[in-house]
Amino acid sequence: MKGDGERDTRRLRILLIAYEFPPSPSPQSLRWAYLANRLAAAGHDVHVLAPDIGDEGAGGLPAPEAGLQVHRIHPGWVRGLLAKLERRRPVDTVGGMASADDGAVVGDAFADLGPVEPPRLNWKGKLMEGFQDAVSWLLFPDLRGEWARPARRALPGLLDRLHPDVVLTSHEPATTLLLGLRAKSRGLSWVADLGDPVLAPYTPTRWRRKALALERKALRGADHVLVTTVETRELMRQRHGDAVPVSVVPQGFDDRLGAVPMAQRAQRNEGPVELLYAGSFYVFRDPGPLVEGVLQTRGVRLNIASGNVPGWLVHLAAAHPGQLRLLGRVPHRRLLDLQRDADVLVNIANADPAQIPGKVYEYFGACRPILHLQASEGDAVGELLGQLRRGVACAGERDAVTAAVNGLAGLVRAGRLGQEFDLAPGPVAAWGWTALARRVERVLMEVCGRPVGGSRAEW
Repeated sequence: MKGDGERDTRRLRILLIAYEFPPSPSPQSLRWAYLANRLAAAGHDVHVLAPDIGDEGAGGLPAPEAGLQVHRIHPGWVRGLLAKLERRRPVDTVGGMASADDGAVVGDAFADLGPVEPPRLNWKGKLMEGFQDAVSWLLFPDLRGEWARPARRALPGLLDRLHPDVVLTSHEPATTLLLGLRAKSRGLSWVADLGDPVLAPYTPTRWRRKALALERKALRGADHVLVTTVETRELMRQRHGDAVPVSVVPQGFDDRLGAVPMAQRAQRNEGPVELLYAGSFYVFRDPGPLVEGVLQTRGVRLNIASGNVPGWLVHLAAAHPGQLRLLGRVPHRRLLDLQRDADVLVNIANADPAQIPGKVYEYFGACRPILHLQASEGDAVGELLGQLRRGVACAGERDAVTAAVNGLAGLVRAGRLGQEFDLAPGPVAAWGWTALARRVERVLMEVCGRPVGGSRAEW
C-alpha cells in the first residue's frame, strides 16, 4: 500500500461508525451494509467501527466485500449479555425455501411455506425484557447508549492506526453522532448520515431537549449531512439554517439480483393469490384494515413476514390459516426472493404522510406491484406509485382495501399485471444501492477535496 503522502487520489480511506450494522436486521443496518459494500467494490478502503452483538453471518444479510474491514468492540454489558443469549436461542425463521437464483421455479416459493409460531417469552425472558426497558429509560437515547463508553475508548486508537480521509457516522442511535463530533475535534472530515432527525416525533419527552441540542451540534459540526427524504432536508434547514450542505440519499434495493421476467412467472390458476407484507408493526402502522380486507376476499392469502406480530393477529391467523399466514422473521436474502415471487407486495403508511418507508424502495427491486394503504389522501408513497405506475394506493379502511385486493387478484388471475403496471427495472434504477452509493461517493470525494470523476473499480 502506498504511504499516506502517496495515496491514490481516487481512493478514500473511510471509517464508518455504525451501531446498526450486520447482524442487526434494522433498516439502517441494511442501508450501510449495502452502501459500505458498494463503496468497497468501487475501490475505496472501508473500515467499520461497530458493536459485537452476534453472529456476523446471521440473518441472510450482505457479507462484507473485499476492501471492507469491520472492527468489533464490546457493546456494553447489558447488550453483550443479550447477544450471548441470542446466540443460544433458535431463530423463528421460515424454512424450506429455495432461492430463485438457484434454479427454483419462479412463482413456487410460496407453495411449501408453513406458518411459524411467534416466540413466547418465558418468565426469564420477560424479566430480561423488563430489565432492558428499565436501562433504556435511563440511557440516552435508549439502551444502545451504553455503547458510548467502549466506543469512546476505542475510537482514538483506531483513528491513529487508520488515518482515515473521512469519518462517516450512521444515526440511529445518536451515540454515533457524539463519536463523529469527537473525530471532528481531531481535525478529521466528518459526514453525518442522519436518516431521520435526532429530534423525531417518537423521541421520548425526557430526551427531546437533549436530542435537539445534539442535532444542532451535528448540523453545525459536520462537513456534510445525509438524510433520506426531501422533507427531512427541509426540516433540518428550518431548524438549523443552511450552514452545512444536506444531501438526500434514500433507502434502496439490491440491484445486483436483477428482475424476474414476467414470462417466467407462474400464473396463479389454482392456488391463492399471494400477498406479502414484509415489515414491522408500530403503533402508527395499523394492520387491522388490511387483515379485514383480505378476509373479505376469496382466493387471496396474506403472508406476513414480521417478528413483532400483535397478539390479536396471531389468534386470527390460527383461525383462518388459508387466508392469513405468519412467516416469522425471514432472513433478509430469503425475504428478497419471496418479494420477487409474490403476486402483490403490501405497504402500510406511516402516520406522517410525507414519509416513505424504506421497505417501499426494497419492494421496487422485486418488480412486483405494490398495494399501499394510505394514512391520508395524497401521501408521498401513493403519489410516487402513481407517477411510476408501480401499484395501487387506497384508503386504510376495510371496504377500500377489499375493493383494491379484489381488483389486483383479478389482474393476477387474468395475467394482466404486466399490462396494467410498469414493472420494468429501468424506471426504479435510481433507487438501486449502486446508484445511491455513487451519490455517497460524490459527497465523500467533495468533502475530502478529491477530484470527482470515476473511481478505481467498476461498480
